[in-house]
Amino acid sequence: MDFQFQYKEAIWLLTGIPFFALLFLFLLRWKKRTRKKIGDPRLVKELIRNFSPALFTTKFLLLCLAFTAGVLTVMNLRKPGDSDGVTRKGIDVVVAMDVSKSMLANDLSPNRLTKAKEFINTLVDKMPDDRIALVLFAGKAYLQMPLSTDHNAAKMFVSTADPMTMMQQGTVVSDAMKISALAFNNKERRFKTIVLISDGEDHDMNAIETAKEMAEQGIMINTIGIGSPAGAPIIDTATGEQKKDVSGNIVISKLNEDELKQIASATNGSYIHMENTAETIKELLGHLSQIEKKSFADVSLLNFETYYRWFAGIMFLLLLTEFFIPEKKRVIA
Repeated sequence: MDFQFQYKEAIWLLTGIPFFALLFLFLLRWKKRTRKKIGDPRLVKELIRNFSPALFTTKFLLLCLAFTAGVLTVMNLRKPGDSDGVTRKGIDVVVAMDVSKSMLANDLSPNRLTKAKEFINTLVDKMPDDRIALVLFAGKAYLQMPLSTDHNAAKMFVSTADPMTMMQQGTVVSDAMKISALAFNNKERRFKTIVLISDGEDHDMNAIETAKEMAEQGIMINTIGIGSPAGAPIIDTATGEQKKDVSGNIVISKLNEDELKQIASATNGSYIHMENTAETIKELLGHLSQIEKKSFADVSLLNFETYYRWFAGIMFLLLLTEFFIPEKKRVIA
């Protein structure tokens, strides 16, 4: 690999150079008008006889060069050095977790959401060589973390997931699948899988059709059913009381296994009803192990040689030189 800038997007800062040049031209024009307002050309010539236009322009050019060097410093020129000798192989996995209020039902102790978080954290630990992305969904889905090997970040996002942070309530599984698909590289047609964790209480009728579209894109969806078919009340975390409908009846949230099974089947994935976290992880990993693994470049394994200090030094020297250059020329008496 050749030299590269780490922050290429900072190049737009160089558009400041034409702006500075325009200000410089306005300043020269202002100086010229001011001299004319004074009147007597001989008097003006005598007043500015020590001023050097060449030195004034040189100072401006030095400032522009220093600014350019500063931008290059920010962009951080670097060159990949040696790696740590590790070649990672793995698959791309998007974990889509249901964080709707129905996940607060307590048919799993202490509730479905807590067990889902425990499941994801264990899964991440069991997949050290795979890239993980995280999607959270309720009435709308959000890409919480793009594909990355930073598994600690994934755990951090999982730990903070809560129904209260979701703008819209409900459960829209099709939206979760679509957002999950966007996390993958469109140029790669293989080795993609979504692990969808939900109680299946879907408020959208398009989930099965969306799953078929995912299958055409080469995406396999493995669904994890969390909860019980018999269901359980939803506990309001703010009051600690059971949620009731408008008629005052206690709301019972039930696991909808049929839809989750159909989604998995449509994409050649597997459906697993989670009762024991360890057993569910084992069964899921057994299915994922059948997927052909791929190698991918992981820049976290590279030791980069950086050169921003050179540009920072050049910027400092240019500013120092500009500071000591006078605008007045020496006049020999």
